[in-house]
Amino acid sequence: MKELVIELTEISPRDFFGQQNENIDLIKKYFPKLKIVARGSKIRVYGDDELLEEFDQRFKSLTEHYVKYNKLDENSIERLLMSTAEDDLSASESSGEVIIHGVSGRLIKAQTVNQRKLVDAVRKNDMVFAIGPAGTGKTYTAVALAVKALKEKRVKRIILTRPAVEAGENLGFLPGDLKEKLDPYMQPLYDALRDMITPEKLAFYIENGTIQIAPLAFMRGRTLDHAFVILDEGQNTTHAQMKMFLTRMGKNAQFLITGDPGQIDLPRRTVSGLKEALLVLQNVEGISIIQLDDKDVIRHKLVKKVIEAYKGLEHQN
Repeated sequence: MKELVIELTEISPRDFFGQQNENIDLIKKYFPKLKIVARGSKIRVYGDDELLEEFDQRFKSLTEHYVKYNKLDENSIERLLMSTAEDDLSASESSGEVIIHGVSGRLIKAQTVNQRKLVDAVRKNDMVFAIGPAGTGKTYTAVALAVKALKEKRVKRIILTRPAVEAGENLGFLPGDLKEKLDPYMQPLYDALRDMITPEKLAFYIENGTIQIAPLAFMRGRTLDHAFVILDEGQNTTHAQMKMFLTRMGKNAQFLITGDPGQIDLPRRTVSGLKEALLVLQNVEGISIIQLDDKDVIRHKLVKKVIEAYKGLEHQN
């Protein structure tokens, strides 16, 4: 049995190991054949040469992630310890890239392998579908890419839209004018924008039409030129809505469609326009489809567990 000694330098052992060593305990679960002892700033690992070598490489990924993001949690540990060689290569090629600098100097980055694939796909294609469950950063990354395009003057405006399916039956009972009725359904888009653009500038952009946030029905009859257009919650479009939206594409336009086929709120027996589009367009040149999954969940650690629990229920049914 061989010994590997790792010393943390320029890293707080308390923060890195987690409260009551919870991060170290999680790491141990991924290497059951190794004996891992953490004391002070040193970690001693005992086991076979091959496993020690793998542990050393994986542990370096964890420390690099901590230095870069100033945090280490259950999601990032699982993602880094379970990543494949291909994932590691993709991560190393672009992990340090900042999409934009947000409000108060906040660095907006693609934090997972598939989010980085999404960034790369948008560089290379004019139409991209970002598909995945809740919490995988689809909308947030999409909005960051749109703001980046606007700041770099590659487009003249940002158009954010989503179907107001949830509002269908009860919209008339909500107080206010049409905008006030619809704003709650656009809130995730506003939330992302507020992280990336100062309140004064955001208000100015919305007032002069540089940034437009509207329900999908408002897209009918328009030609969207020189714009970065995001269709959010695409799973709640019908066949007619999706076809209408995709054919709005004008000159120098970039379309990004996000959605979660597992959370469709359409009436029963209504075919999701997103699911249909993924089948119809999968082999069309110039269109890219990026699949995000549980590994990309960057919300609270319980979100991933909720997704997994519901998957189990769906399999039973």
